[in-house]
Amino acid sequence: MLLGRAVRALRHTWTVLPDDLDLAPHQGRALRIIDTTGPLRLSALAERLRIAPRSATEVADALQDRGLIERRPDPADRRAVLLSVTSAGARAASRVAAARQAGADAYFGRLTDADRSDLARILQSLLAAPPDPPRDGHLDAHGHHHGASE
Repeated sequence: MLLGRAVRALRHTWTVLPDDLDLAPHQGRALRIIDTTGPLRLSALAERLRIAPRSATEVADALQDRGLIERRPDPADRRAVLLSVTSAGARAASRVAAARQAGADAYFGRLTDADRSDLARILQSLLAAPPDPPRDGHLDAHGHHHGASE
């Protein structure tokens, strides 16, 4: 529960974008994804944003209207369209990344170097070997397993 709250608080710092960009947080995230991954299909953007394709279309339209991305035919499938950043989009994506980094630095800056090192080590350990989900039953709010026979 604490980890979830900490992640939500960190995510909140990432919603603060430079005012002059006039981007909603989800638009900034979409721009960063397109910039980082290179050209990608609208369906891939929707998947990465975890939103419906129709919503991803609206996000892409808004970014295109601002001259930050462009649509091009996919050379591998001419019926498909690829989204890619423009030069203005690349500059904006860099500013979004810098704002996100500043938010993360401020958030984690409250920790000592030793605490940050410990946190990184613990998170890496958790990510290295995710646990198998319980086979019969569930975990309660305290992380205790409750099987079907209990």
